Amino acid sequence: MVFQDPYASLDPRQNVRSAIIEPMKIHHTVSSKSEANKRAAELIEKVGLNPDHLARFPHEFSGGQRQRIAVAIALAVEPSFIVLDEPTSSLDVSVQAQILKLFRNIQSEMGLTYVFISHNLAVIRQMCTRTGVMYLGRIVELAYTERLFENPKHPYTKALLSSVPLPDPSKRKELATLQGDVPTPVAIPGGCRFRTRCAYSTEKCVRDSPPMVEVERNHWTECHYDIDFVAKTQQDIATI
Repeated sequence: MVFQDPYASLDPRQNVRSAIIEPMKIHHTVSSKSEANKRAAELIEKVGLNPDHLARFPHEFSGGQRQRIAVAIALAVEPSFIVLDEPTSSLDVSVQAQILKLFRNIQSEMGLTYVFISHNLAVIRQMCTRTGVMYLGRIVELAYTERLFENPKHPYTKALLSSVPLPDPSKRKELATLQGDVPTPVAIPGGCRFRTRCAYSTEKCVRDSPPMVEVERNHWTECHYDIDFVAKTQQDIATI
């Protein structure tokens, strides 16, 4: 796992060499000290640093360098699956781009699978093959990334994507806003969790929790209704 804050995820009393070798020892991926040192040097170079950095401590590095070290530690156990929890949110934009490029290169080279957790929709679109949208702890929509961005089905996903500001002044529009506040996780509403903020909520939404339905091939959503159809029907009624 690679955590959000590279300043908090590293032990300040442990040098880089020790931090990388420790998981190797725990998971028995090396058989000797010399092999561990050699592997640590290989990993630190793989993430764009150099072996001289192995003797240094976390306070001697920038945020981007610390996150590279965190990636090296994650790779030390020879994983096939890595969880990236907001891995670039605390970094400057230019450093974010470098770290994202690093993730893509390592994935291509090592054949890794990532679960990339983020609130940054632009990063998600760039990094992910498939995207799941969560609301109050439940996945409410799941699809291949480009399809989800081009044709969102769940009302929360629609609101989420339409709230992204556009830098081009000629294409700007009023940003979508949802009514009300997110319910507290300790008192989650019955039925559909999104119903308290959904413009299409009905008695059925209050009464029944919606199932996850495949609305088109490889595109799943957790909603009682075809929202596109409901919205068009409401528009037609308003016109009449």
